[in-house]
Amino acid sequence: MLQQPILILLNAKNYMLPCLNKRLFGIDCPGCGLQRSVHLLFHGEFLAAFKMYPAIYPILALLIFLVSNIFMKLKYGHQIKLFLMLLTAGTIILSYIIKMNNLFT
Repeated sequence: MLQQPILILLNAKNYMLPCLNKRLFGIDCPGCGLQRSVHLLFHGEFLAAFKMYPAIYPILALLIFLVSNIFMKLKYGHQIKLFLMLLTAGTIILSYIIKMNNLFT
């Protein structure tokens, strides 16, 4: 029974959603590459996952913190959560600007 979900995760490339923004306007959105990056992480290709979508690691850190914060409350949990959210948003915005700059030059 446990094998079925693992096989789906390993073959997730067949189930990825297309980017509506790219389909309609022809340019990437700030989230383009996230699904492929997660797919690469499941396959152990950590550097390729970062190159595909640099915000994957701040997002992962934020998700791990949010889940762990449910079970154990930290004294400075709010500040850590705010820092991780800003780091994630900043990484997404900066990588998108760099990607678009390289696309149009």
